[in-house]
Amino acid sequence: MRILVAQINPTVGDLAGNAEKIVAAIKRGKSEDADLVLFPEMALSGYPPDDLLLMPSFITDVEQALRTITPHTFGITAVVGLPRHNPGIKEKAIFNSAAVIRDGGIVKFHDKILLPTYDVFDERRFFEPGSQVTTFTHNGQKIGITICEDIWQHSDTLRFTSYYRDPVQELAEHQPDLVLNLSSSPYSFEKPYRRLKICGKAAETLRCPLVLCNQVGGDDSLIFDGYSFYVDVTGELLAHAKGFEEDWMVVDTEQHTQPVPFHDDSIGDLYRALVLGLKDYMHKQGFRQACLGLSGGIDSAVTACLAVEALGAENVLGVSMPSRYSSEHSQTDAAALAKNLGIRYITIPIESAFTALNDLLQPHFENKPPNVTEENLQSRIRGMILMSLSNKLGHIVLSTGNKSESAMGYTTLYGDMAGGLAVISDVTKMQIYALARYINRNEEIIPENTIAKPPSAELRPNQLDSDTLPEYSILDAVLQDYVELHLDAEHIAKRQKIDIKLVKELIRKIHCNEFKRRQAPPTLRVSEKSLTRGRSFPIVQKWVK
Repeated sequence: MRILVAQINPTVGDLAGNAEKIVAAIKRGKSEDADLVLFPEMALSGYPPDDLLLMPSFITDVEQALRTITPHTFGITAVVGLPRHNPGIKEKAIFNSAAVIRDGGIVKFHDKILLPTYDVFDERRFFEPGSQVTTFTHNGQKIGITICEDIWQHSDTLRFTSYYRDPVQELAEHQPDLVLNLSSSPYSFEKPYRRLKICGKAAETLRCPLVLCNQVGGDDSLIFDGYSFYVDVTGELLAHAKGFEEDWMVVDTEQHTQPVPFHDDSIGDLYRALVLGLKDYMHKQGFRQACLGLSGGIDSAVTACLAVEALGAENVLGVSMPSRYSSEHSQTDAAALAKNLGIRYITIPIESAFTALNDLLQPHFENKPPNVTEENLQSRIRGMILMSLSNKLGHIVLSTGNKSESAMGYTTLYGDMAGGLAVISDVTKMQIYALARYINRNEEIIPENTIAKPPSAELRPNQLDSDTLPEYSILDAVLQDYVELHLDAEHIAKRQKIDIKLVKELIRKIHCNEFKRRQAPPTLRVSEKSLTRGRSFPIVQKWVK
């Protein structure tokens, strides 16, 4: 059988545009002499539609869009993901389904059995689980269908849930010749490798090849990496589509194919994920230009590089906003970065505004000595300047805080947190350094001094991040263990060989600053557990001390 794996980038709710992509892929499949075209999970609606699914007219429009696709399937089979009405309502009114379409008609639907409701997923809120595994016959071969999560339970690698059913084991009883998987599996750091192992384990048990088609593109906070896979009966990788871009992979199950290696470029994938997430967040909303503050520090430097890659240098504005505490080298580094990137660069000193606001507020400060108030005031002036430029020029403000800072509350509400998108706030400080080295792998784009100097907010004389925070290598290790692995303080202290008092203090700060993160811009999610989407802790609580 010859299969075209259509790794497309749909947009949530763009039913006409998504249908157009699907039809174009079907036509491409015919030109490639394919017998079947496989699409991602919910390719017609885009994934995830969230509460659009609760609008009855939305599902009706999806099904109408499906009817515009079916006439194009004469002489070819298409397997398309979509939400659809549940004709025999038991609990939920819709299914997450795959439509098998051939010769202008729908052969059958397969409904997703395992509905994830953990982390960023909330499918059980919307969908009725499918009741049984599904196969169909094509050219004398029995083909099984699974949808994303349906193959994950079998791997014994799920960390947040365990289902009472295993669709892979159920499907094995039908002895399929080939299994298709429609996926919208979002990216997190190094997840493509894990997904490949999931496919291999399923294929081994099913004793047949497996083809997975994964969505690509950015949808709000979520980024989908693509990397569709074709594995043989032993779980060996025979082919994979490109990562972080649309691709059309042709699979011929009758042709002898040698196993191929899967690339090993975790930081490169992280970079491409952030670029894609930023690009699609902007372009899918019709925005083209962005601005950001350039402090001369590594966080704003990495963010600027990502913005140029995603939007083009001509669409990025860098703004230097020096104060009395800004070092000369930071201003020089910011200017050098802007020159290297070829972006527009302007300088707006904040000294006069800072002095004026200090004078305005001083009579009301009751003779209290300077403290973090004056530091935050500088950050808020900068946030106001960036938002004013955004309003006047139509640029989206990109905030530049990282995950390590966000966890500790080492950020200023309505200051450096201001913006339309938090590009790197799910990227730890140590990963920021790795990204900077990746960006400079061929030539020096980020000035070496920016990478080498001790990080500082430069909001008071001789300030360093280390005055307030532990070494970032220590902080990031605690974040990984506590936020992603959910380990308690005792386990973390023993595992990382860190003083228990420090671990508890860092955990306390994570929870104390929950209120700030609730007010942050949308975050591009690139870790297995971000501090925003997919993680929900009460602001007011007394358990974590």
